Amino acid sequence: MEDWTSNPMNAVTVGLALLVIILFIWIAVIGGRLKKLRKQYTAVMGNTGVTNFENVIVELKEGLAEQQQENKQLKSQLTEVQATLPNQKGKIGVIRYNAFAEQGSDLSFSIAIINDEKDGAVFSGIHSRETSYVYAKPVEKGESAYPLTPEERKAILEAK
Repeated sequence: MEDWTSNPMNAVTVGLALLVIILFIWIAVIGGRLKKLRKQYTAVMGNTGVTNFENVIVELKEGLAEQQQENKQLKSQLTEVQATLPNQKGKIGVIRYNAFAEQGSDLSFSIAIINDEKDGAVFSGIHSRETSYVYAKPVEKGESAYPLTPEERKAILEAK
């Protein structure tokens, strides 16, 4: 009986068998890496139905551009609101008083409606037994072109 090492075809067969075993091991390693990569791909892509990364990136870029445009619009609106807000007449001060000390009660009033720069108007109502009078005076920087009563000045100071 011949020894298997003496025939060169046997050596080639053994070499090819070893090569096939090494290739099977390599295929198993590559298959594991592919399975891991497939899990990562599924985690990233989810069930979007998109199989092309280029489409996903383009959609994300378009969405980002839209968000940036909306952000610019919101910033301009915020700037506009910040510019107009101090001019809004939202500060109100109310003082009730008795215009005639000898009769009645605190039925007269002064109401100041001003903004942050103390621009606006002050309204005064003088109540007596027979009649009531209402006066309005424009206010700029806390002062008026018309004389202000102490009650009107107090209403302007109280408007916060």
